Amino acid sequence: MKQHQYRVHPDQIPEHLRGNRSLFSRWFGRTVLGLFGWRVEGVIPDVKRVLIIAAPHTSNWDFVFAMAAVLGLNLRIRWLGKHTIFKPGVVWFMEWLGGIPIDRADPKGIIEKVVALSKKEGGVAIGLAPEGTRKKVVKWKTGFLRLAHDLDCEILLFGFDFAGKRLVIGDLFQPTGDNEADLAFIRAYYKQYIGRHPSKA
Repeated sequence: MKQHQYRVHPDQIPEHLRGNRSLFSRWFGRTVLGLFGWRVEGVIPDVKRVLIIAAPHTSNWDFVFAMAAVLGLNLRIRWLGKHTIFKPGVVWFMEWLGGIPIDRADPKGIIEKVVALSKKEGGVAIGLAPEGTRKKVVKWKTGFLRLAHDLDCEILLFGFDFAGKRLVIGDLFQPTGDNEADLAFIRAYYKQYIGRHPSKA
């Protein structure tokens, strides 16, 4: 595959992480990206389990483009979102997209739920925004590092680059166990990407 020929292509993900989405949903995802001039760069590595974090998260548009990429790639992913966005009437749609509502008041329950899901489904990709909010945060929470430890998997760094209209499948990161050092490294890594609202990054 010559990557530059496509906005998004299923060959960018390993076979065991491909979903069974309809041809229409795949077309729809590619069309949304195309209409806005966005593309997906990079390839998801062939690993059994991976935790995907996406940043900088500064706008609701992040979700739109991320879900368009998920559909266009036909990626089988479960993503974690605040339970408050799973509103009546759209819960079915959010779950169809792979959403898992989380209540931050019960962080242990979140981890137990995702670990159980990983064991049940075998190969799995879990996605989340490490900042946990679109607002500017001074300090990221360490929950995603604990989750990677409990899933025994590496972290795939996925970037939103609004300046270049790119969703970039970046590097794999292996947590060291030193949360402060790991957070510092990851935050520095994401400085190369420009979100929709840079002042919130």
